[in-house]
Amino acid sequence: MAAVLANRIARRLRHIPPSYFVFIVLLATLWIARPNMLNLNIMGIFIRQIVPLGILVLGQLVVMRVKSIDLSGGGIILLINYFISSGSFPGAGLPFFIMLALATGLVIGLFNGLMIGNRRVSAVIVTLAVSIILVGLVQFLSSGNPPGDVPRLFNDLYNTKFLSVPTPVLFWILLTAAVSLLLSRTVFGRYIASVGENAEAAHFSGVPVQRTVVLAHTLAGLIAAIAALVQTGSIAVGSVRVGLDLPILAVAATILGGVVFGRGDGGVWGPFFGALCFALLFVVMTVLGVDEPGKLIAQGVIILGAAIFYGVRVRTP
Repeated sequence: MAAVLANRIARRLRHIPPSYFVFIVLLATLWIARPNMLNLNIMGIFIRQIVPLGILVLGQLVVMRVKSIDLSGGGIILLINYFISSGSFPGAGLPFFIMLALATGLVIGLFNGLMIGNRRVSAVIVTLAVSIILVGLVQFLSSGNPPGDVPRLFNDLYNTKFLSVPTPVLFWILLTAAVSLLLSRTVFGRYIASVGENAEAAHFSGVPVQRTVVLAHTLAGLIAAIAALVQTGSIAVGSVRVGLDLPILAVAATILGGVVFGRGDGGVWGPFFGALCFALLFVVMTVLGVDEPGKLIAQGVIILGAAIFYGVRVRTP
């Protein structure tokens, strides 16, 4: 009887996103090492910095739910940053840049989706190739030099607060809630779950599998564009490197949050806390006096842990 109970507990624990455990450990470490850091204003500053990653995670978890992946987010962020900072659109205002960014993300996401969903090309190859092409394009257009400054309004909006909560963090929370509702309460969300569980069975049940994959990647492109707008507002300057490390971190945070290819046990809030773990990790490493190489090693350990968790997860019913 005790063995059966222990087995049930172990099975339930395996289905709890590890991001929750990592977050608690990091939070406890910070509370012991520097409790005064657990301040809403201080933590808001650090959390605000990983909002672009947190937003990109939302797109990543959508495509991973249909057994795909998207590595083009870094290229999309870089291209949109160039559009905004290069001066190519003199006199353009905030609404124009927002529409341009969203259109860019939609077009690139749609292309990814058509290649993966209709042409059945490898998602890794397509999205990685697209990212490389976009990076090369930006470096060619800018001659390898940072393009210029971002309109001041972007940074002004990024630095605003609502009830002492940084606006980007609040926006991230609301966007996460919106994606949660999309996946749990809509027909499209049910289609995504069906395709992830068994694409062949979903097809014979009348689910438009190819269209669902295409729409999932299109949505991921749109979300990457939103992340690009926030990222551009955060750095307030043009760059030829910004965002390139975010796609792999987004994959790690998504897996850490309990979402593996075709399975979404962590919902959207597991990956949400997965992204938060990277923010908290940076704070803990800074408090402990760990330099940049040490932070990279710790980041790599979390990514490795996410990969190991994925390997265990796919073998566990």
